[in-house]
Amino acid sequence: MNISLRGLKTKRMILSAGILVFLVVTLFVTVSALRSDSTAEKLRPLFEAQRGPLSITVSVSGTIKAMDREILTCEIEGQTTILYIIPEGEHVKQGDLLVELDASRLQDQLVDQEIRIQNAEASFIKAREDLEVVKSQAESDIEKAKLNYQFAQEDLQKYTAGDFPLKSKKAEADVTLAKADMNRALEKVEGSRRLAERNFITKIELEADEQAALKARLDKEMAEEQLKLLHEFEYKRNLTQLQSAVEEARKALERTERKAKADIVQAEAQFRARQLELDREKSKGDKLREQISKAKIYAPRDGLVVYATTGQSSRRGSTEPLAEGQTVRERQELIYLPTTDSYKAEVKVHESSLAKVSVGLPVRLVVDALPGKTYEGTVEYIAPLPDAQSVWMNPDLKVYNTDIKIIGSTEGLRTGMSCRGEILVKEYQDVVYVPVQCVVRESGEPTVYVMNGQKVERRKVKLGLDNNRMACIEEGLKEGEMVLLAPPLAADELRGASQGGPGGEWANFGKTVNGQSAPQETGGIPSGQVGETTPPSPPGESLAPPEAGTPKVDQPRQEGTNSLNFEDLRERFRNATPEERAKMRQEMEQRLQNMSPEERQQLMERMQRSRGGRPPRREQQEPTE
Repeated sequence: MNISLRGLKTKRMILSAGILVFLVVTLFVTVSALRSDSTAEKLRPLFEAQRGPLSITVSVSGTIKAMDREILTCEIEGQTTILYIIPEGEHVKQGDLLVELDASRLQDQLVDQEIRIQNAEASFIKAREDLEVVKSQAESDIEKAKLNYQFAQEDLQKYTAGDFPLKSKKAEADVTLAKADMNRALEKVEGSRRLAERNFITKIELEADEQAALKARLDKEMAEEQLKLLHEFEYKRNLTQLQSAVEEARKALERTERKAKADIVQAEAQFRARQLELDREKSKGDKLREQISKAKIYAPRDGLVVYATTGQSSRRGSTEPLAEGQTVRERQELIYLPTTDSYKAEVKVHESSLAKVSVGLPVRLVVDALPGKTYEGTVEYIAPLPDAQSVWMNPDLKVYNTDIKIIGSTEGLRTGMSCRGEILVKEYQDVVYVPVQCVVRESGEPTVYVMNGQKVERRKVKLGLDNNRMACIEEGLKEGEMVLLAPPLAADELRGASQGGPGGEWANFGKTVNGQSAPQETGGIPSGQVGETTPPSPPGESLAPPEAGTPKVDQPRQEGTNSLNFEDLRERFRNATPEERAKMRQEMEQRLQNMSPEERQQLMERMQRSRGGRPPRREQQEPTE
């Protein structure tokens, strides 16, 4: 029990000692911060307004490219592998082998296609011969049907013009003869009766004559009946039968002609289908042969070999260099062959500087690989839309592809060299200028803070253009006047900014500027005409845009310098252990190494403003003697 109480007392003592140490450290840090604040208030950095020439330029960076070039692409469908590729930088002659792609898959497909072509050709020949057989059979069937129709017509004509009249005459002749025989037999019977009455002939002879007369009368009646049957029955029946045979032969001829036509059409359709199939298979074979021939890419002209990935790496940053064994896709650019000795610089202009840049402006270029040499050029082309690749990598970054034509000597230039340049927008011959961080916006108007003796005077000015370092003051400031590099922030202005009162332009910032949507960025007035067309900056912020100059497009997206809170960093550094401080220093060094020169300059300006431009206490708004 005593042991547990003793341990509890020990823990309480340790806890009390820790709290005491924490309070002492906190008090020490607070006093140190107040001392540093008071020191910073007394040491305000100043800048003497200068008068003289001022060049308004836009800094850009990019890559040297040939003005005209031959682009060699992979023309094999799907994906294939590079078996051989000529080393980059080689000077080649027309007809030299540059790239050989794997065509083994196409060779196997070609063998299978040759078999299909042979089968299609056999089917085509069979269909062609079947068509000829069908045509011949159709002709024979039609000729036979025509003959049957002709014979039926001739039979009808023969009966009506020959057989029937002949039979009719014969029947009439039979009737006439029968009548004559009957009359003669009757006369003989009359004579025999008279002779029998006189007993010149016997009764048997008389009866024989009477029977002969009866037979003659019956023959005459039969001949008349035969004639009647011929005209009233046999003629009509035979005529109808022959006419029906003619009609049936005619219809048979029509059926035969139609069937023959249908058979021919079907055979022709089969023939055309087999022909199209053969042509399609041959076309596939020709295409495969063409694809195999495209597996070897030859130089169309003399030139210097430049891999396409060399030019794309500056835009994409993660493009794998071309090498043997690498897989490439259809229409992928492989090699660039410059066709002329003229060059251009492909650069990217940030959207904040787009209003300044126009086609035809002069440009001064320097190449990293050629120190001491300067090249002249002009802006030749500005893309109408932002670079899609840059937007995809960093949605907050909007840059426009711009081509700069290099004028004059291009000695020493090679495709793929990195370059930097300045686009000359305007040249002021005699103007007053101050650093851009000296100018802030208050109530939407550009303002500078001028040292008037021991007091700070707030003064409205009229701005001209700026070059991200110096801003042109057209009215409101004279040469030699001392301007605060870190303008003060009044407590009431901060309060008004947060509440939307006087000096609170930030309450509407990011909504509309002159009826248009304003950019959601912190910082000062963007590059261009610094005036009414730009969104108001918060009091105490500089005119330097968030993205001063032209940012590095090929850098990976990082945490921007605008997101740094120096007060929080300073507090964290004070409270950190030695190991944590070393780690923080390493992180800051790494971050500074990954920044562009413009971003470093911007970071230094913000650090300077955070030290000298901290809002003073209310009773210290206006420094007095």
